[in-house]
Amino acid sequence: MNIAIVNDVSMITHLLSEVIINNSHHKVIWTAENGEQAITLAKEQTPDMIIMDLIMPGIDGVETTREIMKNSPCAILIVTADMTYNADMVFTAMSHGAIDAISTPALGAVNNKEDLKEFLYKLTVIDQLLKDSHKKIVTSPPINDISSDEYNYPMVCIGASTGGPGALASILSKIPEDFQGSIVIIQHVDEKFTAGLADWLNSQCKLDVCVAESGEPPQPGKVYLAGGDQHLQLSGKLHFQYTSEPKDYAYRPSVDIFFTNAAHAWKGHKIGILLTGMGNDGANGLLSLKQSHADTIAQDEQSCAVFGMPRAAIQLDAANYIESLENIPSRLLKLVSRANREILQ
Repeated sequence: MNIAIVNDVSMITHLLSEVIINNSHHKVIWTAENGEQAITLAKEQTPDMIIMDLIMPGIDGVETTREIMKNSPCAILIVTADMTYNADMVFTAMSHGAIDAISTPALGAVNNKEDLKEFLYKLTVIDQLLKDSHKKIVTSPPINDISSDEYNYPMVCIGASTGGPGALASILSKIPEDFQGSIVIIQHVDEKFTAGLADWLNSQCKLDVCVAESGEPPQPGKVYLAGGDQHLQLSGKLHFQYTSEPKDYAYRPSVDIFFTNAAHAWKGHKIGILLTGMGNDGANGLLSLKQSHADTIAQDEQSCAVFGMPRAAIQLDAANYIESLENIPSRLLKLVSRANREILQ
């Protein structure tokens, strides 16, 4: 990858450059010490990825991310020294299109092998995501013998990546507190930030948002966020469980894996929603849900920060509905209301 670094601390810029040049095949093509420089340089020479400082004088990392994603979009990795204190800024930057975030202290010592490994792994994952976005999508095989009347509340499966936090907050904020369905979200985000994202989403809506715990059954009226560096699934007893397989899958947690698992495991009403994101994770899974007689929704291009994931699903004819972010909540509520009426019949 061609990488750019935006940071107002020259020592950190030098450290990051040294780590990248000496330990990977990636190239650092330019650096900037503030947001204004970064916006200009990104237009002149758009890199594959930008490592973006969050707190900078003048235009901060949030606004710089917004401007770059609007005018010269690329993958943006946010770095910040204090994730807890800066949580709102981090998730706002991700809402504008930042692909992920990492804590600056993890990069504090070149000689710290674990910290070095973590940072380089993050670059590898993003590199793989960029490569996967150009791969041909393979159609999932049909799913048979799925009944739709065994469970007394619907499950809503939502997948999101780049731009996801803002899209999720927009949808959840319009869901009433008496919502009669269980919502499970697979959002691509570093495991260190999952709890913070759940708290942030919790502050944006009337529903209870929490990280899905292994062994816990999904309940109606609650929102569960996949956590950790593993894939979320439903067990045979319909409790959440995490698995490391497939280990070499770039998306962790994977939307495809949960969607496909839910298509098989959840015998009642299902609704699949695929939101903004880079790459194609979730396209095959949404198709599996559609083939299991679920209602499926893909976010439209105009309202996406990055249209990659919904585009891939639409190309597979996996979406029953293609909706703007603004219209998704009303569509979801109508589908859930219809499902609950059918359950009572």
